[in-house]
This record gives sequence, C-alpha cells and structure tokens, in this order.
Amino acid sequence: MLEQAGIDDRNETALVTEYSADQPHWYALWTHSHCEQLVRDQLTSKGFETFFPKITTWSRRAGVRHRIQTPMFSGYLFVRDQLIDRRYAELLSSRGLVCVLSNGDGRLAAIPDTEIDAIRALVHSNYQAVPHPYLQAGQRVRITDGPLADVEGILIDRHAGKGLLVLSVHLFQRSVAVEVDCSSAVAA
Repeated sequence: MLEQAGIDDRNETALVTEYSADQPHWYALWTHSHCEQLVRDQLTSKGFETFFPKITTWSRRAGVRHRIQTPMFSGYLFVRDQLIDRRYAELLSSRGLVCVLSNGDGRLAAIPDTEIDAIRALVHSNYQAVPHPYLQAGQRVRITDGPLADVEGILIDRHAGKGLLVLSVHLFQRSVAVEVDCSSAVAA
C-alpha cells in the first residue's frame, strides 16, 4: 500500500517521525479522480476527522438545469490528525488515496488552521463560491462583519462596491472566490 501513496517501505517511518508533533494538524489528501467521497467515508469510519468542502453548481441533464454539490477542490480533501506511525499507515491503506501532500524536503506538509477555518466559514455562509485561479499577488483583506467575519483573503476585481474575495490553500495552489461587499473589507 505504501507504494500506492508514492512512498517506499524504508522511508515510511522517517517521513512520519520527522513531522510528528503533540498536536494534530490539517493535511491535504490527493485522491484519484472522483474518489474524494470514497476516501472520506473510509477515513471517517476509521475515526479520522475529515473535511470535504463542496460548492453548489448548475448542471444540465437531459436538457434540464438543476443545482448539484461538487467538490470545492476537485481531487482533494482534508484530514486532521497527528499522523504518526500506525495512524499514518492506516490512512495510507484507504482505497482511492494517491498520497498525503508533502513539502519539498520529504516531510508531510501541514495546512495552517486559518486556511481551513476560512474555507469552513465560506461553506457555512451559503454564499455562492466559484473556483478561481490561484493567486499570490494582490491586497490581503479581512472581512469585518457578516457570516465571513474575520476571514482573510485576497480582494480583486473591485467595482460598484463589490469585489471578489479569493480564499486559497497554498499547499496545492487552489483557490475559490466569492463576491463580497467591499465596505466590510479592511486591509489585513
């Protein structure tokens, strides 16, 4: 199973112990195409805390338009755990999982809680979010009121008092955008 996740048997313990800590962290899991829900269900049944954000989009089947839930970040979901030895091996045994994303030096890459909290706030806000190209440049803002209060992101396309707030997961360079009222945005 370790080969399936891109790791050989010799490096499993080294990879895990180099980044183990007392606190659980959020990690991004890369899955095979359309296997996010399968992996999520397996991990939830094994006691892992998962987060699989979805957005509502329009779909057309047999000429009829209707709204459906689709993954916010296609091919990815999140898990919060310590991921040390046994738990890490248990996670890797999930069918449909490609790998846990790591940084360039071979250690598992934790995602900051603030990025996950921002995505959670967006999911619970019922605002219409759309996928957006990943951005690195732009002015970072913090929303001061409403369902997205205290969420930070990059504000772009300001016109007629409205702007796009772009929330990003830097590890796998994906973003999502939501239209917000610029009067509730302040420089972060």
